[in-house]
Amino acid sequence: MDVVVAGGHGQVGQRLLRLLAARGDRARGLIRNPDHAEDLRALGAEPVLCDLEAAAADAVAKAIAGADAVVFAAGAGPGSGAQRKRTVDLGAAVKLIDAAKADGIDRYLMVSAMGVDHPERSEGVFRVYLEAKRDADAALRASGLAYTIVRPGGLTNDPGTGRIAAAESLGRTGQIPRDDVAATLVVALDTPATAGLAFEEISGDDPIADAIAALLS
Repeated sequence: MDVVVAGGHGQVGQRLLRLLAARGDRARGLIRNPDHAEDLRALGAEPVLCDLEAAAADAVAKAIAGADAVVFAAGAGPGSGAQRKRTVDLGAAVKLIDAAKADGIDRYLMVSAMGVDHPERSEGVFRVYLEAKRDADAALRASGLAYTIVRPGGLTNDPGTGRIAAAESLGRTGQIPRDDVAATLVVALDTPATAGLAFEEISGDDPIADAIAALLS
């Protein structure tokens, strides 16, 4: 499989690229800083220089050409202001949607967030972030692409357990290692029937593949 990951140098992005490369997939990561290229090569991935925030639509389409699937794992980051939440978490996601459609790439996975359905429950920049993610999810749903939207809880750098709780709405909050988010994305990529799904996930008791299968039953 040829997979392009937007946010290739991000913490989830790097974990996903490592998993894909390790099993023999072509793993390409979009990066905005050329200094990050060697980090991706060390993972077995191919760095592709493309600043989604600034690039023209045709440049993005060229950067992802030939992919079987794209994954949006980019984000403005915790230190960024409200404006960049809109231009990256929403604007860049929409630009990748448009590029995928232009290239005939049907499969699109989105790393979203828990809480996007009720941003009014948060304040300040975090509310703007949730609104941007909500609007990006809505744009993907309306795109006609074969989408899967993964909404993890609070992200940690703890070692992955390979076990999660997943549901359209879990009804509770929680945390999840970035390792397990990346592993969930791999399972979703391998499971075409997850197209059209949006689900929350936190650490839990079910093996990832079983938790995803339960969503489909």
